[in-house]
Amino acid sequence: MTNILITGGAGYIGSHMVLKLLEAGYHPVVVDDLSTGMESFMPPGVPLHRFSIGDADKLNQLLRATQFDIVMHFAAFIEVGESVKKPEKYYQNNFFNTLTLLHTMKQHGINHFIFSSTAAIFGEPHYTPADENHPKQPLNPYGASKLMCEQLLQDLDTAYGIKSVCLRYFNAAGADPAGRTGYRTANASHLIPIALQTALGQRPHMEVYGRDYPTLDGTCIRDYIHIMDLCDAHLLAMQHLLAGGSSRQYNLGNGQGYSVQQVIDTARQVTGQAIQVIDSARRPGDPAKLVADSRLIQQELGWKPRYPELATIIEHAWKWEKQCYRAGC
Repeated sequence: MTNILITGGAGYIGSHMVLKLLEAGYHPVVVDDLSTGMESFMPPGVPLHRFSIGDADKLNQLLRATQFDIVMHFAAFIEVGESVKKPEKYYQNNFFNTLTLLHTMKQHGINHFIFSSTAAIFGEPHYTPADENHPKQPLNPYGASKLMCEQLLQDLDTAYGIKSVCLRYFNAAGADPAGRTGYRTANASHLIPIALQTALGQRPHMEVYGRDYPTLDGTCIRDYIHIMDLCDAHLLAMQHLLAGGSSRQYNLGNGQGYSVQQVIDTARQVTGQAIQVIDSARRPGDPAKLVADSRLIQQELGWKPRYPELATIIEHAWKWEKQCYRAGC
């Protein structure tokens, strides 16, 4: 059985990936310090080791005890605004802890790695949709820390033959259609969960950060990708590497941009609820528009989104939010 180490596997994306791997017949093992993840996200029988990937001693113990075929790395901090205010936190966890993880992998002969990257490495778009060759000029420490990891992976391939796939997300959203897991955190910062929590009355209002961007309605435009489509891409990337494939970098999105206002309007339609909105100033480090050109991964790995519609993404997220609300989670 293929053993797969999932860092950050108790978090939003990682927990969906664990389900995907189990369904595909693989054996995931999770490392998560639970600083943002939830132990309750773990399906029965999936091992959970609670420590930080920056802890080299505990990583060594785990990698001595279990022979892993590949590592999928989701254990990063992802808040753009916080990264501007606390850059050292992001460089420490997102870069230095990733370096520790990769160094430990090398010591144990693990030569396959899938990296959870981000569209934030591109910064303000020079053109849209953005393909893999788009200039990389991150506007914030979050994007910069991820770009440093991508460069590190290129160098490790050259030096040691460690093969990797970097998947650059353009706003993961939605939830498991079966309602087994979803986005859950004490202080949600993603647009769709915030809108839905406002619809449920868990928040008195939501904020729109800036209405003076050079877009049709003045609000930022983003490319939303369903979380299970994202997991499909990870599965294909893993199979590519385990079959002897070369290191690759892919952009992941729908190729469709939706403005903040369009997301709010769609959330109102899906939920049938009023969503109170307050306008606020722009946040530092937010580009006006980010949309993905995902043709390369479609051509090379055969990936195709199964849930490309914004309404479907929000419907699945709404099902999860209502379920969580009733359960008090």
